[in-house]
Amino acid sequence: MKIVVTGDTHLKASGKLPSRLTEACLSADLIIHTGDWKSVEVLNELSRYGEVTGVCGNIDGEIIQERLPVKQLLEIDRFKIGVVHGHGEKKTTERRAIEAFSEEQPDVIIFGHSHIPMIRYLKKQLLLNPGSPTDKRTLPYYSFAILTISDEIHAELVFFN
Repeated sequence: MKIVVTGDTHLKASGKLPSRLTEACLSADLIIHTGDWKSVEVLNELSRYGEVTGVCGNIDGEIIQERLPVKQLLEIDRFKIGVVHGHGEKKTTERRAIEAFSEEQPDVIIFGHSHIPMIRYLKKQLLLNPGSPTDKRTLPYYSFAILTISDEIHAELVFFN
């Protein structure tokens, strides 16, 4: 199963997702968004490419908040995948994301908020932040991630201009 993971799009209604992301979505079995959609149009656009799920972030308005949870636990094949935006007070974004799933202990924790792309293991959990395809801030590249699930989990970051 191919999963495109994105987030922190921060697009207004008139904004457009980059073609590098939408091209990857064409062959995806699932698209996961880590929150901070900014507008429901992003959800609608991604839905044209396939099944979309995700969470709401700290800048998302009522429409997104009504349609998406703050935290989500997915079961794909035999793997548990936790999705959360990661915003809050104190601690790092990564620490908040880990603590959000302290009881569930998923195999993968996907989060956003920081716009800093990252893949790493902490003990037995794969931590994945796709960065942002539209708001790279001070980083040199925009990014998203591809998570491939079969007998094993493979994660990769995609960087582009």
